Amino acid sequence: MMSRTLAADLRAHVGATVKIAGWVHRRRELKSVTFVVVRDRSGTAQAVFPQSPPVTEETVVEVTGRVTANEQAPGGVELTEAVLTTIAEPSARPPFDLYRPAVAAGLPSILDNAAVTLRHPLLRKRFEVAAARVAGFRRTLDTLGFTEIHTPKIVATATESGANVFELDYFGRPAYLAQSPQFFKQAMVGVFERVYETGPVFRAEPHDTARHLAQYTSLDAEFGFIRDHRDVMAVLRDVIAGMAAATASLAAAPDVPAEIPAIDFLAAQGLLAQHTGEDPRGEPDLAPAHERWLSDWARREHGSEFLFVTGYPMAKQPFYTHPSPSTPDFSNSFDLLFRGLELVTGGQRRHRHADYLAVLGDEAAHYADYLTAFAHGMPPHGGFAIGLERWTARLLGLANIREATLFPRDLHRLRP
Repeated sequence: MMSRTLAADLRAHVGATVKIAGWVHRRRELKSVTFVVVRDRSGTAQAVFPQSPPVTEETVVEVTGRVTANEQAPGGVELTEAVLTTIAEPSARPPFDLYRPAVAAGLPSILDNAAVTLRHPLLRKRFEVAAARVAGFRRTLDTLGFTEIHTPKIVATATESGANVFELDYFGRPAYLAQSPQFFKQAMVGVFERVYETGPVFRAEPHDTARHLAQYTSLDAEFGFIRDHRDVMAVLRDVIAGMAAATASLAAAPDVPAEIPAIDFLAAQGLLAQHTGEDPRGEPDLAPAHERWLSDWARREHGSEFLFVTGYPMAKQPFYTHPSPSTPDFSNSFDLLFRGLELVTGGQRRHRHADYLAVLGDEAAHYADYLTAFAHGMPPHGGFAIGLERWTARLLGLANIREATLFPRDLHRLRP
């Protein structure tokens, strides 16, 4: 490993001679000196040279020098008596100047050249936020006694009947890219009781919108011995709070109430009919405009940027969703809305083998592997799934989910 000091640590070494290494972020020539700003994973550091070194932006360099206090420099220190060594020279210019504070490029250009454009500190920070959120997700669930699992992404059976899937040839027989780890995480409740997974999921739904992707990162959790979906909502609240706290140093963290307000689906439709001039009653789901209105309502009435909508109709739910015992046409399910957008889906699952046989009917044989766990006894259980990119984009106020996605895959984009 190369021995060096990171830019963020230079203040602790004032008066010492150190070596830094990174990319030339900015080069500024004055009459008597040249300033070279070097960027590494921790930030930037400035080195001072009496003569201009022959380097351009994005050259990979080592710089050795004395750490000198200077409040005008990045981080309040700079390297003087500096000696620069070139490690690798760029053979092409980036599509825009990475040292400028603003990003002077449109989204297509950023995505087409992601390997270099994401070096811009503003663009890179989005993925530091995403990484911290995943760490917060893991840390919270580890504390609650969950076990991390890793499940296959090539499967023999589509997870949600009726949804579009990517089919592929698996050694001469059909297989699919997994739409979610749902079947596997339910089975593992019978092994570990509490499980979670972070990994890619695939949806071949031909959406061409600012909120949909063909591949995204799903943060999934499932656990047993619950009373109903409200226990799942309580754990989800703690997870959201843990993820928010994990990124507090990187981005403004939303305030997560001790108890997130909740509204029943039918009551939500009633509010919409009463106040919006539209009457969505009878519809099986909420439209995006309805989610936005309900989020505004939660902010006004409850002072919360989060809102649970519970009890969606069974007609639009996956077959494994548990119906409400009192109103079986509706489900023990929920969505969590955040700033006008559905952020999380979850709920209680069916856990009795006989119930699955009844609801699947002739299709039960198609799900034989999945049903094995229930044939051997499963506790009442439930879980949720968070779309990482959607969560990050909403948190940072980004207009398009692709702005929070590394190398997005959608209806049109398969490269880079």
